[in-house]
Amino acid sequence: MGKSKETGPYLERDISWMYFNRRVLQEACKEEVPLLERINFLGIYSNNLDEFFRVRVASQNRVAEWGGKAGLRESKAAADIVRQLGKINGRYVKDFEAAVEQVNKSLADNNIYIISDTEADGEQLEFIRGYYQEKIDGFIVPVWLSAVRHLDYETDENIYLAVKACRYTVTGKEAYDYAYFSLPVRSCGRFVRLPDKNGKSYIMYIDDVVRCCLPKVFEGNGFVSFSAYTFKFTRDAEMEIDNDQRSGILQKIAKGLKNRRKGEPLRFIYDEDMPEDLLRRVIRRLELGERDTVMKGGRYQNHKDLMKFPDFPDSRLKYPPLYSIHRSSLDGPESLLERIKAQDRFLHVPYHSFDSFIRVLHEAATSRNVSSIKITLYRLAKDSKVVRALIAAARNGKKVTVVIELLARFDEESNMQWSQKLEEAGVKVIFGVEGLKVHSKVLHIGMKKGPDIACISTGNFHEGNARAYTDCILMTSSRRIVKEVDEVFDFIEKPYTQIHFKELLVSPNEMKNKFLSLINAEIRNKKNGRPAYIKMKVNHITDPEMVSRLYEAAYAGVDVDLSVRGNCSLVTDKLPGNCHLRINGIIDRYLEHSRIFIFAAGGEEKVFIGSADWMPRNLDNRIEVVVPVYDPTVKQEMKRIVDYALKDVRQGRTVDGTGRNQAWTCVDPLETGSQQALYQYYQQLENKEAQYGNK
Repeated sequence: MGKSKETGPYLERDISWMYFNRRVLQEACKEEVPLLERINFLGIYSNNLDEFFRVRVASQNRVAEWGGKAGLRESKAAADIVRQLGKINGRYVKDFEAAVEQVNKSLADNNIYIISDTEADGEQLEFIRGYYQEKIDGFIVPVWLSAVRHLDYETDENIYLAVKACRYTVTGKEAYDYAYFSLPVRSCGRFVRLPDKNGKSYIMYIDDVVRCCLPKVFEGNGFVSFSAYTFKFTRDAEMEIDNDQRSGILQKIAKGLKNRRKGEPLRFIYDEDMPEDLLRRVIRRLELGERDTVMKGGRYQNHKDLMKFPDFPDSRLKYPPLYSIHRSSLDGPESLLERIKAQDRFLHVPYHSFDSFIRVLHEAATSRNVSSIKITLYRLAKDSKVVRALIAAARNGKKVTVVIELLARFDEESNMQWSQKLEEAGVKVIFGVEGLKVHSKVLHIGMKKGPDIACISTGNFHEGNARAYTDCILMTSSRRIVKEVDEVFDFIEKPYTQIHFKELLVSPNEMKNKFLSLINAEIRNKKNGRPAYIKMKVNHITDPEMVSRLYEAAYAGVDVDLSVRGNCSLVTDKLPGNCHLRINGIIDRYLEHSRIFIFAAGGEEKVFIGSADWMPRNLDNRIEVVVPVYDPTVKQEMKRIVDYALKDVRQGRTVDGTGRNQAWTCVDPLETGSQQALYQYYQQLENKEAQYGNK
């Protein structure tokens, strides 16, 4: 933990991330959370951890290994962070294993049993052998460890079985051969549902299905017995250093190490029962370094697969369904574009249906009054309705421009495929900006008559995300905003031209300075006896300057109330009693994703929404857009979202920099979690709008 420049301690981003992921694990431990949802949280926790090691720990390891004199201080700091992460992860592993054990017990209490290969009875073994023959046979081809020097060609997406096979020599002595193979999880799934029996349901990991059928796997090789043990590893994915004030020297290190360790294993987890002779052979071929993580685990690895655990019809085991609300004010035969011209509109997905945004695109694609469409796309669904509407627009003679970010991590392939289809349809495709990720979420619709229209979102224009992430979309025809949204596209095409945005906050141009000015104004107003407070809902706060300025505001007496889902570098547990800086972190059925910023502004409250978190990458190295909200109705709704988050004692945890993640408390708590409360509110609002025909 370092010291920020001004007034308070600074918690390293990667440490704070571990504390966040523990909140996910805590959700999996809540008995009041439906059982299958708890299992899903275990999968999310594990998947998060895999990605964290693949990117963040890999980056810190690279810096720690740097041998240059210029980066000696940074190397030592990175090595210290890696050590801290190892200790924290070691503690959390035990908690995770305890959570898995408790979940398995709860499954049994509900007559659902996960059985191993040694627990299967005769009927089940017969089913398993038939299942293997029909579904799995041919997908598994063992590789002898004696035949390979390293595992370069294996992906860390898979789970592996290492096998020790026994045979007899011509003299009658026992001899052993060692092999490994990946399990065909992508083709066959991780879990096999066995036939129910006596009112009980049975599930088996594919690991154990294969264990039952090892004689078939090694048929013809003369083996008499087998033992098999799972293992997994995580590879170094890419260099990512953007988290602190040391970025200058770290960029030099990143450049020098660009290809040094990319793709090499850095974390290895194995079944603790794996015999030493087999373990040595596997580790040798992974070529692990002294800083890499080698961990004993249980019988099963790759717990991210728990996100695809078999479903069961018992309604008690899952969250009750919440169906997205189709807003009557955005539905019906009248033109939606004309309604947006008459008054600003908003969506809060997934509570509101994303179909309303799709309808905006469909109408724009077919309207004779629309001349052009411009949109930024960061992530795209595999069968994207958004892209289909844009292709139709181009075929209908509209001038369509699409900015696709090809470097959206883990979506590069999908984005590339869609970009080709767009270009074939005559769409002008811009592949981001060199050196600057385009992370903004904006749409501009050019009209032949009347004002143009813009949509600014806090999240991706992605149907799948809109069912799982909470995001806000502002739809407006305000000329002062729409004009500048159009200019954002000019900026993207010519990013180093000096475009001054008066209304929008756009990074890397002026966003950071404008946010700092807004905080400074709150400090001045507090000193002058005027209303002063800051309320925010964001995903991450790690930018050192923003962290420092929030401390300064709190010390000046400004009430600072934040809802921060993930990384947070603020440490609040030892602030003086007269310093009001409180942070709530919410984990619930939906991923909290919207970014909303509220400033008292001396009584003339200012509200903003947009795509940017307060991290160096968002403020300095990405093109982001934050928009002021002027419409009184929409403004009130954005404030409600933040207020509900700050009153959520059901799902909230205190984020104070200690990692304790204690239950959130407040003066006027909601009776339910904020997500449930918002859904109920939107239902009531919709009933009222439908009753009075509010169009």
